[in-house]
Amino acid sequence: MEEGEVRWDGLCSRDASTRDAALENIRQAVLKRTAQISPVKEDPPPELSEGRLASATALERLNEMLARLLMLSKRCPFRDVREKSASVLSNVQELGIRIPRPLGHGPSRFIPEKEILQVGNEDAQMHTLFADSFATLGRLDNITLVMVFHPQYLGSFLKTQHYLLQMDGPLPLHYRHYIGIMAAARHQCSYLVNLHVNDFLHVGGDPKWLNGLENAPHKLQNLGELNKILAHRPWLITKEHIEQLLKTEEHSWSLAELIHAVVLLTHYHSLASFTFGCGISPEIHCEGGHTFKLPSVSNYCICDITNGNHGVDETHDSPAGSISNTESFCEVEALMEKMKKLQECRDEEEASQEEMATRFEREKRESMFVCCSEDEESAPTRDVSRHFEDTSYGYKDFSRHGMHVPTFRVQDYSWEDHGYSLVNRLYPDVGQLIDEKFHIAYDLTYNTMAMHKDVDTSMLRRAIWNYIHCMFGIRYDDYDYGEINQLLDRSFKVYIKTVVCTPEKTTKRMYDSFWRQFKHSEKVLSACVLSSSVNLVVMLVAIVCY
Repeated sequence: MEEGEVRWDGLCSRDASTRDAALENIRQAVLKRTAQISPVKEDPPPELSEGRLASATALERLNEMLARLLMLSKRCPFRDVREKSASVLSNVQELGIRIPRPLGHGPSRFIPEKEILQVGNEDAQMHTLFADSFATLGRLDNITLVMVFHPQYLGSFLKTQHYLLQMDGPLPLHYRHYIGIMAAARHQCSYLVNLHVNDFLHVGGDPKWLNGLENAPHKLQNLGELNKILAHRPWLITKEHIEQLLKTEEHSWSLAELIHAVVLLTHYHSLASFTFGCGISPEIHCEGGHTFKLPSVSNYCICDITNGNHGVDETHDSPAGSISNTESFCEVEALMEKMKKLQECRDEEEASQEEMATRFEREKRESMFVCCSEDEESAPTRDVSRHFEDTSYGYKDFSRHGMHVPTFRVQDYSWEDHGYSLVNRLYPDVGQLIDEKFHIAYDLTYNTMAMHKDVDTSMLRRAIWNYIHCMFGIRYDDYDYGEINQLLDRSFKVYIKTVVCTPEKTTKRMYDSFWRQFKHSEKVLSACVLSSSVNLVVMLVAIVCY
């Protein structure tokens, strides 16, 4: 990455001498800029403010560099970079320049920082994963630091994302990041939008495109309708939507390009679900991740309290609120007992196909009445909404108001039999990577439930996966949907539906209210499953139309 005379990409090297040279270059550039700026006083007199301070642009650039150094001092997997970045910040502070400090308490607003693997404390395997991520992205982002609860899934996720964004493919690099921005913006995910705005500029994207979708090429503007429907009402996708993009003359998409675009759109729609579902915090170097304000005596100020960035961890320590440990323990025991009884019923008798179909329709109908919003709808901010059109368009339950959409039988058209081959044919190797990620999400288990070990969790995992598909009208003929109501309580259903359908409305209260005795790692795994499942559903619906 380049910022004026500063090059940051050398810090991603696995060679210590290359990193050392890059750090020295950065140190010299920071000190040079610092020398041009007078120390910032709390309230400088008006007569001294002019002429004493450098231009606002110069100060802003210095602050951006200092914020990046703060991020590196906390989140770089290479110890030398962490230590030297902290040293440069200390040198700047000694010169009377105010340096930034982190806001919040770690990578997630939902999970206590002490329960998340700290950078620098990872074992050799995790260090390799962190170093690979840092070398690829130029950062160790908060999604990675939360997803690392499950290294196998994280490894597959990073490999897939790296291929989609950086390896050979039908679309140019800046198009890929812009499509990521468009997709994340539809779910008002400013976290992902901000990351990909930086990446878009880094690969040579035109800054004018960032002023609004109307400033992007017509080819990308034409993708807006598909983006909108895939994000909020994928059951409305038709063959005509795909044909329109393939036949728009000079602004048309090739079939391979469109497959790449659809894979990117669904990847970032589902990643927005994970981001909101796990309460991912802003990156330290991005807006909302740091502040230049001085801490008060008690180390936090009123504005921090208002934003939830105070120094009190009690909100993390009692996820169940007033619910006692005994009551939560009983819930786990009751869930395990239900799983045991359902297994016994399976062994004794199997429901008829007619009964299975009836139970599916009942569950699909009931899922429409699970309320997924605690707050009134809020309009997206201009910073996010400028990247898409029709801001009022959002999720609506497809079976309400008498609208009927035929049930989609997965046996008639499945990812394994049709989607995988089409994607792999038009975008080689991607089908294999996506397939691997789906299977890891579906199969991954540590055979634990809260405090219990050696538990077969397959029944619970399948209920979660199939419930998501059920919400979109997709039915597995061999599954008894009566099990869902037995295994997923209302609080969990509210969390699932919110994360999947309107992720921007996910709250910490929702996260805390389900699986109250389960570990945070187990909840993060459920978020990985939700994200992968919705990714599969929407991609499958789109591919059906090809």
